[in-house]
Amino acid sequence: MTFNEILALPVGDLAADVCHLYLWTTNKWVERSYAVARAWGFNPATLLTWCKPMHGLGPGGHYVQTTEFCLFARRSVEGRNPAIRCETTWWEWPRRKHSEKPEQFLDIAQMVSDAPRIELFARTNRLGWDSWGNECRNDVELVTANDKGERRRESAAPQNSKPTISKSGSPSARPLWLANTCNNKYEN
Repeated sequence: MTFNEILALPVGDLAADVCHLYLWTTNKWVERSYAVARAWGFNPATLLTWCKPMHGLGPGGHYVQTTEFCLFARRSVEGRNPAIRCETTWWEWPRRKHSEKPEQFLDIAQMVSDAPRIELFARTNRLGWDSWGNECRNDVELVTANDKGERRRESAAPQNSKPTISKSGSPSARPLWLANTCNNKYEN
């Protein structure tokens, strides 16, 4: 999926007026993750950090990457519960399989952000969450319309099409978004 296709995903159409976005990214793509959040109708608030144990030099530049980031953004500050605060913006957790995020982070997101919840680009389904991804059962279908008006799954959509959403239920029933989009390589 290209950067422009990610920007065009209709996440804002599914999100409630008062909701949170947790957008995973790596160091190289931090700047673009802010653009994604804004394109989806969210205001970036805090950059959260997952500190991973060192694992040797491996490929890369001058520094070995031992962190991943999650941009916390919100559509509105309304509905914020001042009694619920997390005491830190960084956590040290073990590495997992490539691109797999720590379960502990989802626990923190559940503590800070109200239900219902959805994970986009999900690898597995989590109890109490809706999911959309190519490795799990999908509760939401992101589709696009091509120039002829034919509907296609987002992964098969032409580059210049406008995405829409197909979901039973009200879009306002979706206050939390967890996306793993900015961890992908962008094609443009």
